Amino acid sequence: MEQDELTTVLQDAGLSPYQAEAYVTLLELGSASATDLADLSQVPDPRIYDVLRDLESKGFIETYEQDSLHARAHDPDEVLADLRSRASKFESAASEIEERWSQPEVGQSKVSIVSRFETVIDSAKRYIGDADNQVQLAVTPTQFEALRPALVDAIDRGVLVKLSLHSAGRDEVDLNTVSGACTEARHRPLPSPFVVIVDRKQTCFAPHSDSINQYGVLVDDRSHTYVFHWFFLTSLWDVWEPLYTAYDEDRPDSYVNLRYFVRDVKPMFDNGAEISLEIVGVDTLTGRSRTVRGELVDISTTNEFDQIDREQTSPPSVAEFAGVAAVSVDTGDEVISVGGWGATMEDVEAERITVTSFDSE
Repeated sequence: MEQDELTTVLQDAGLSPYQAEAYVTLLELGSASATDLADLSQVPDPRIYDVLRDLESKGFIETYEQDSLHARAHDPDEVLADLRSRASKFESAASEIEERWSQPEVGQSKVSIVSRFETVIDSAKRYIGDADNQVQLAVTPTQFEALRPALVDAIDRGVLVKLSLHSAGRDEVDLNTVSGACTEARHRPLPSPFVVIVDRKQTCFAPHSDSINQYGVLVDDRSHTYVFHWFFLTSLWDVWEPLYTAYDEDRPDSYVNLRYFVRDVKPMFDNGAEISLEIVGVDTLTGRSRTVRGELVDISTTNEFDQIDREQTSPPSVAEFAGVAAVSVDTGDEVISVGGWGATMEDVEAERITVTSFDSE
């Protein structure tokens, strides 16, 4: 570091220009008389004594008499400790500024806009780590690898994970890494935004990497998340080819979406199947958690199921059940009506539906 630069840094650390000049000069000389130091450091003669007294009070130098006033640099340990402490504070301040700029505190707002994709990924990992019931995500294979450890932990906790992978070809997807990190996966051969939806209440969103506008959206709100949920189902999930399933049978034994349950089960129920359920959800009157166990006795939809083309080779889209979709369960003591996400007319809003027994004729 050049002398001028060192002098400037010492000024930034709290020394006056004259104090910095005198101290740097004294470091080079070791010791000097006040008058010699004034000449060599370009500090005016009338000011040199005040400058030396101030440097001595700060612990930078010590003065002594030898025919005239002399000064020598003090052991620098104290000075170095002070400078390093200041440097650490500046570094901490820089890190804090960077964090505040890139990641506003989510708790201050239900919807936050962030500028860095790394912030979106970190938030997605945190949300998935706190998931209790379900995760829906649309990601590239590279983004999936970054989230995979959090997804594996979620699967181990019993969370249901729907994974939509978007890449140019299926051969870019390693099914060995998909297994154990999701309950179902589909492949979308088109660019897609990054979407992670957790437990019907939290969403991370970012435009796809080729988008002109680069930003991220962090949502901690059920109403906004509901919009992302339907975008995921209709654009990123339902119309794309299945890639992987953890279920041994065509029909899963557990659902987090009542409309998928209605789509899969209603034909069998209409043909006389006896189905028992356990439904974990929220009481729509009290807002408290509620579990319902009993026999399925009715399924209601806005569109008559018979109107759906039974000849089609693939199951109907869940969008065909976007209206009313509800079931009734006989607990033995009463019949409870159960609706899907946002239910208001039913007794319970279902969060997870588990088929506990199934007997078809």
